[in-house]
Amino acid sequence: MVDGDGVTGRTVGERLRAAREGQGASLEDVAARTRIPTRHLESLEAGDWSRLPAPTYSVGFAKSYASAVGLERNEVAEALRAEMSGYSTKTATSEVFEPADPARVMPRWLVIVAVIGVIAVVAGLLYARQRELTGPDEPAAAVDAPAAAAGQAPAATSAAAPSGPVVITANEPAWLQVYQRDGTSLFQGELAAGQSYQLPANAAAPLLKTGKPEALRISVGTADAPSVGSGMTVRDVSLAPADLLRGGAATPPASSPTATR
Repeated sequence: MVDGDGVTGRTVGERLRAAREGQGASLEDVAARTRIPTRHLESLEAGDWSRLPAPTYSVGFAKSYASAVGLERNEVAEALRAEMSGYSTKTATSEVFEPADPARVMPRWLVIVAVIGVIAVVAGLLYARQRELTGPDEPAAAVDAPAAAAGQAPAATSAAAPSGPVVITANEPAWLQVYQRDGTSLFQGELAAGQSYQLPANAAAPLLKTGKPEALRISVGTADAPSVGSGMTVRDVSLAPADLLRGGAATPPASSPTATR
């Protein structure tokens, strides 16, 4: 194989590294330009596919990297697909895409607490249902029910409350606008494939508008939210963590600000 600068046999990672070094840029410089984590850039240069996400995302990262260092992005993408084809066949069934901020990994003890909380909530609901079926003729059950309900409330809160930052990552180029319900714009523009935008923690009633919702992956901490739409422009989609995790509820148009591209 002969690449664009005439050197035979070099991998995509070697070509990207050579182009970067030719510009006198560091990995941190490229990470700042592309918003791709440095560890993914290192893995691309080293050809370490085991440390990269799914091939679709990895190709998007490579295209953004190529654009940043002056290489032809589509040619780099095709070459990378060819290199990853053998590996992706063996690992596609076990690979899990890493969230945009992998440092926020839920501790094991918190998972255990959450599971216990869910079990407690289910037990409380079954108890309440049984009490409802037996009726008010059983005073013992009527006395115990408030205590049981009160005892389960903290566990339900800790199990159900979502946590972590809201991060929007583009799987392919997509335009979007993030704004608050009062009309304040937080972000407006196009994300290149592999780029991410993290919602400010102090955003009040944040909403989303995009013409290509199927191109976006939205995560809340370590959890991926369901898709907010497909094939058409969506607007006034609530970016509150609880709304996202139950399906991206949209704010009614009558109460939301006008957001135009």
